[in-house]
Amino acid sequence: MLTTDDHRRDSAGLRYVYPVISRRAGGVSIGINLNTNNACNWACVYCQVESLTRGGPSPIDLDLLERELAGFLEDALHGDFMQRQVPPEARRLMDVAFSGNGEPTSASEFAEAVERVGNVLRHFGQLSNLVVRLITNGSLMHRPEVQAGIRQLGQLGGEVWFKIDRAEAGDIAEINGVPLSPEKMARHLDICARLAPTWIQTCWFALDGEVPSVTARDAYCQLLKPLASRLAGIHLYGLARPSMQPAAPRLGRLSADDLAAFAKEVHEKTGIRVTISP
Repeated sequence: MLTTDDHRRDSAGLRYVYPVISRRAGGVSIGINLNTNNACNWACVYCQVESLTRGGPSPIDLDLLERELAGFLEDALHGDFMQRQVPPEARRLMDVAFSGNGEPTSASEFAEAVERVGNVLRHFGQLSNLVVRLITNGSLMHRPEVQAGIRQLGQLGGEVWFKIDRAEAGDIAEINGVPLSPEKMARHLDICARLAPTWIQTCWFALDGEVPSVTARDAYCQLLKPLASRLAGIHLYGLARPSMQPAAPRLGRLSADDLAAFAKEVHEKTGIRVTISP
């Protein structure tokens, strides 16, 4: 049986398609893993991908991706997959999510992959039932081909979950492993929000026994406040699965009360609605 702690990319024995039970989606999420070589352009300290390397994905076999998604949907909708693999309380398909073992938009085939997914969902009559989601670090929003894929995703009725864990350059470098200015992050977020409905996804945790500082919390709110009217909301979540990175011993879970307090602070300072997944 799948659980919220089990996000193995090979759980269905497929290369690109993997089902998970998603706390934030609220049921079964059909993952699309374009980064099967475990390569990403970021190196987040909480990442659960083993043998994570820097870089981009191998060439994508779009025909295979399309066949895998169609075959999985056939089993989930008309076969016994739900009964075999999913606990009764989670037996509902929620979305198709481009996520996986690296940054999905780093694949040159990303825009065409979005189109293929749309075609499969249309064939099964699921385009209005399953949300197409992109879970992204937003770092490649300046690329026209990435913008084309996100525009297409928006036209499918989909949405983007845009990663912002911290909002100061030093914290971004430490948490996400990249030299990135808050100003550039804000520009990329603005681009994304103009192309498709966009949620912020934020992993909130203690580092070396220290909770995020007042300065870090305020910087986060200041970054998002100017874009509040264009954002769908914020998914604030805690550590659920163990990190596979060298920094794992430095990480600590925060209590549900800590997350709720930060969510309240963010809402009061920005007006953005916040959902919490401890």
